[in-house]
Order: sequence, then structure tokens, then C-alpha cells
Amino acid sequence: MHNMLAKLKETYACVPSTERGRGILISGDPKSNSILYCNGRSVIIRYLDRPLEVAVYAEHAYQTTVARFSPNGEWIASADVSGAVRIWGTRNDFVLKKEFRVLSGRIDDLQWSADGMRIVASGDGKGKSLVRAFMWDSGSNVGEFDGHSKRVLSCTFKPTRPFRIATCGEDFLVNFYEGPPFKFKLSHRHHSNFVNCLRFSPDGSKLISVSSDKKGVLYDAKTGDKIGELSSENGHQGSIYAVSWSPDSKQVLTVSADKSAKIWDISDDGNGKVKETLTCSGSGGVEDMLVGCLWQNDHLVTVSLGGTISIFSASNLDKDPVSFSGHMKNVNSLSVLNSEPRVILSSSYDGLIVKWLQGIGYCGKLERKANSQIKYFAAVGGEIVSFAFDNKIWRASLSGDQCTGEYNVDIGNQPKDLSLALHSPELALVAIETGVVLLRGTHVVSTINLGFPVTACVISPDGTEVIVGAQNGKLYIYSVTGDSLNEEAVIEKHRGAITVIRYSPDLSMFASGDANREAVVWDRASREVKVKNMLYHTARINCLAWSPDNSKVATGSLDTCVIVYEVSKPASDRTTIKGAHLGGVYGLSFLDDYNIVSSGEDACVRIWTLTPQ
Repeated sequence: MHNMLAKLKETYACVPSTERGRGILISGDPKSNSILYCNGRSVIIRYLDRPLEVAVYAEHAYQTTVARFSPNGEWIASADVSGAVRIWGTRNDFVLKKEFRVLSGRIDDLQWSADGMRIVASGDGKGKSLVRAFMWDSGSNVGEFDGHSKRVLSCTFKPTRPFRIATCGEDFLVNFYEGPPFKFKLSHRHHSNFVNCLRFSPDGSKLISVSSDKKGVLYDAKTGDKIGELSSENGHQGSIYAVSWSPDSKQVLTVSADKSAKIWDISDDGNGKVKETLTCSGSGGVEDMLVGCLWQNDHLVTVSLGGTISIFSASNLDKDPVSFSGHMKNVNSLSVLNSEPRVILSSSYDGLIVKWLQGIGYCGKLERKANSQIKYFAAVGGEIVSFAFDNKIWRASLSGDQCTGEYNVDIGNQPKDLSLALHSPELALVAIETGVVLLRGTHVVSTINLGFPVTACVISPDGTEVIVGAQNGKLYIYSVTGDSLNEEAVIEKHRGAITVIRYSPDLSMFASGDANREAVVWDRASREVKVKNMLYHTARINCLAWSPDNSKVATGSLDTCVIVYEVSKPASDRTTIKGAHLGGVYGLSFLDDYNIVSSGEDACVRIWTLTPQ
């Protein structure tokens, strides 16, 4: 009988995946005031007025590119780099209605017709069609789309009769098609660079296209003739990546590589004048370039290259935007700071350290001078230590959101694992291929060759004991005297390389996990196995954590699951959180005895609450 239930309490969502020099197309549903965006193989649904409410659709086999609600808000069509479109229900566990292979390459944009009957998709055809329109229920084609020679970056459906489809892309063209069945009508070449996005106005009267040539062009939606342009006065100084109409069809929102968003008044004759320029406070680096936007109800949403989502109020532009961000890549480490409320620090390999507050969510990124990558990081007290893919250990002190006293120590070898002595965090143990390195502050105390390949390590809080895990699955226990190690014992049980070792908070036990999916809890005094048969993962164990009261051990694995074991019960009484993170779980920590925080390949951080049954 299972003794505990695990329930998802909070999700700190990933941000949209972005790419330098490209726009992203986000979308939403005005009725539920939610937005859709893509990251990795996931589609993320978020609510603009409830930032902690997040739903994730994770059924695509390939990286997702774009997703849109049907006009009635009941369905979502999402596309990926393989050319597949999946249509699924917004309720009832996202039941799959249809899946179609629409293009032979990446899909960059898709749109529903206003009656919800048809979908048009465009992208890279790998030598075959670049655009297809089809019936949403049968997948049958509703037209022929000739006239483009390169990747088609955007497509749009005129919302009123007579129906039209317009497309644009890397061949600098904007094409019009009449139908259904749709056929080529005319082509425009008013742009001198990639045309990144185009949209019909909600009232069906106009079409706008925006381009990397910094220009916007307006057309009559019915005839397809060019009628005007966005004025160059106060215009964008860089590529325009996306455009979105106001609900009343009188204004548009644009975003650009020049790091600004602009609201334009569009006159009846189809010319645009800048009404307002919106800028977000950022570091001013390339990550502040704006690559996506959406005008939904009173919300103006922008997305930066760094993934920051900012929400302005259209009716009160003087009000500061609400901004939130997060990780774009695998969140490989977590640390919980001992504060009230609990502060969670998470890192991803692109060098980002994000600060989250339980119950609130995103609270900023740690500002650090080093922008080095992070393979693993640990925080104890106010000390942060991390390593990347070179021979350096990075250390800093934490004060608020700032990292102070940053420095790098070159240890002459690629670090494999890292452990800080809890009671004297200036003391650090680093595992390297051939042994371990003892660090005190910036000083390498000693580099010790142990004569076997080391894969994991841990140092006791007082710095007097070290446990080293080996490639062959053995655990070596050493006492520390000065700058040398004395072997006390070698214990065997694991059948795979050790990936993680952790002492229990009261130091009466330690637990270890391996690459062969097994975890073991050991009694520290007798060095005997305390909990055996912890064999319920199906792949490598990446991380492991103890509850503060020493009663539970949680393990996270490449198999996407978190498993919680109670030390006083047989391993078979475990609690399993299936699919905690698509692609694998990499970070794990207890916030308290009944709340666990996890992170993973899906770039999300989640809090789970355990309730005894």
C-alpha cells in the first residue's frame, strides 16, 4: 500500500525558446486570457493574470515551434520541427484529436480559419511544399500554394469573407491566395530582407507585414494591393521580428532587434505612425532584443531574446510592466537557502542562476560578472560555488541579487563533482578524473591522486570525512587530516558508476545513487546497507536529496521520475512522481519535510507536496 501521495503544488515555468536573428510567434486565447509558447519539446500554457498557473503539453516527439488556440478556445494546434501538427483538447488531459504530417521540414507558423474548420501552416519544405492548408478534421488539402522559393516564416488567414491566405518568408516575398480552394493570386516584393511575420487585422480590412529590413507594409486585405507603410519617423532601428493587431484593428504592436516595442496608430488609408515606444529595463545586452509580441485584451506582451516576458497595460502605458523570466535550458542544479520564505536558486548550463520564492515564483536572476557556463552549482550559507566545462571552480558570496567577491580557481583538471562542508563552506571537495582536490577559499590545499576513476564525492559538514564514488561502483571512505586523506573503508553494493552521494542531515546515514538506476541508504556507523532494493528507476539516477527530519530520501532520474522512499519502510512502499520533468530530472531538494523541489531537462522547476495517506 502506498503511504504518501505527491501532488504538484507550483510550477516555475521555462521561458520561450529563442534563437538569435529570428523572431518567435506566441499566441493566446482572449477568453481565458492565456498565452501559448514553445520550449524544447513542450508547449506551455500560461495565464496572464495568474503567473504560477502553468500547464505543459509534452507529447511532441520533436522540438515544438508554434502553437495556437482554435477560435472557440476548445482546441490547440501545435507544430514541430519534423513538420507534424498535433490537434488536442484544451481540457480533459489534453486528449489528442488528430495528428498530421503537414510539411517535410520545420513548421514556422500556423493559423486557424475564423470558422475553425481549416488550418494553414508554413515553414521549410526541404524541397517539397512550403505552405499547406487543410481541413482540421480530415487533413485533406484545401488549395495549392505556389510562388515561394525559400522557407515561409509566417502565414495568416483573413478572418472575414471572402477568405484569403497570405504568406511571407526568406525570399522577401508577400504572397496572396484566394479561395477556398486556395490558389495563387499575386505577389509583392516591397521588402528587401526576410519578411518575418504578417497578420490580417481582426476586422478583416487590412494586412500588415514586417521585415528584417526594419519596415512594415500595409495592404488591402481583399484586393491584396499595397496601401501604406509604417512611418520611418521614430521607427525601428533594427529587424522587426513580430507584429500583433489591437482587438479594435486600429493599432499594431511591433517588436525589434533594437530592443524596443512600438505601438502604431494605423490610419484608415493604411499608414502607421508611432504612438508610443516601450522599452524594458534590462542590462542592455543582446538578450534584451525583442523577438515576440502579442496584443491580447488590455495586455501587451513582449518576449526578449533572453526569454523575459513583459506585460504592459494598453490602457495605462505609464505603468511599469510586469516582467517574469526563468530558464530556457536544462536546469541542472538546485539549492534551497535557509530563509523565510524559502528562496530557491536554480542554475542552467547557459550560466543563468535564477532566484525563486515559494508561493511567489520568479524573483530575478543573480547578477554575476562571469557569464561562464554552469555544469553544477552549490550554495551554502551565503557562499556559491560552481563549475563548467573547463578546469575552473567559480566562487562568490551572495548579497541580495548580487554576486560579490567573484573569483575563479584553476584546479588543473576538469571537475566531475563538488561538495561544500556545511559548517565551514570555505572548505570544498572537488572530484576529478584521477582523484580529488581540497580547496580552502581560493587556495588549492592539495590534489590527491586516488589511483582510480572518480565520479562523485561528498565531504562531511565538519570537513573530517570524505566519501568518494568510483566508476566501478565502489564507495571509498576517508578521514581527513590536514591536507591528506586516510582510507578507512571500501564498501561495495552498486553495479554502476556512482553519480551522487549525500549525508543525512543528522549524519547518522548517507545515501548513494548510480548510473545503473540503483540507490542505497547506508548506516554511517556500521557502514551496512540500511535500505535495500531501491531499484525502481529505469535509467541513471542524477540527483538525490534527504528530508530535513532524515525520514525520507528522494531520487531523480533520467527516466523523468522522482521517487520518494521512507527510510523506516521497505523500498517497495515508495511514492513515484511519474513524468516530473520531460527529458529527465537533474535537480532535487527538500524545502521542508513534506515539500520537494525538482528541476530538469524541460527547463522548469516544480514543487511537489507529499501527503500521508
